[in-house]
Amino acid sequence: MRTDRLPALALAHLTLLQVPPAELVALAGRAGFAAVGLRLAPAHPGGIAYACPPGSAAFAELRARLDGEGVRVHDIEFVTIGPDFDPAALSPVLDQAAALGAARLSACGDDPDPARLAARFAALCDLAATYAMGVDLEWMGWRPVATLQDALRTVRAAARPNGAILVDALHLIRNGGAPADLRGLDPGLIRAVQLCDAAATPPARREGIIAEARGGRLLPGAGALPLRALLEALPEDAVLSCEIPLANPPPPERLAREVFAATARLFGQEGG
Repeated sequence: MRTDRLPALALAHLTLLQVPPAELVALAGRAGFAAVGLRLAPAHPGGIAYACPPGSAAFAELRARLDGEGVRVHDIEFVTIGPDFDPAALSPVLDQAAALGAARLSACGDDPDPARLAARFAALCDLAATYAMGVDLEWMGWRPVATLQDALRTVRAAARPNGAILVDALHLIRNGGAPADLRGLDPGLIRAVQLCDAAATPPARREGIIAEARGGRLLPGAGALPLRALLEALPEDAVLSCEIPLANPPPPERLAREVFAATARLFGQEGG
């Protein structure tokens, strides 16, 4: 990816998960983002999520805000593919996603059976394809799909044209990967990338690793991750999403502007 010009950026909902979708779109648009990710499905039982079924007041407000701000929905979060995962149960979420114009659905692999996981991922891709959507598989060090190679193995075994990996800068580096590992991959395998920064030394315990991922990240340029090398290893058309949950964030409007400005500086530009 060229690093001498700023591409269109997306703002991941996890950065401001406490902010409802319509307000998130407004904040994102004012800060300079071209797109958002939305948490329409909870990442875990009882987790924060915002249902926006077509025909509801919430959907109408969100649709009007997207049109008014000129912001699009890039992806919908977050699907956990566990041993009992049933893709068909996601149809209501995908109905919402399609009505909002979402292009991708993000998922993680939480099934220790590789063959079953690949089959379920393939089934999810097939269902998403009926909505003209793709599916990106993210890896996390505390799940069965823990590394880049785990994610690649699953996506390749599923062999679906709309299936890809989701490259998260934190998870790539924290789980033994490097930007060079992305070079030479089929560009179609990398449709979405999540940017953040982090301290040079990872947390020592599993609980700390999870806490860092969910609320201990840093703005791009404020840590030690090799973000410039990562950008240079990416396909030109990969969508960059800023996912930077903070333990003690500033007010939402300020954080959205700071995230955009910090990311713009990676490309040698001022923003915010």
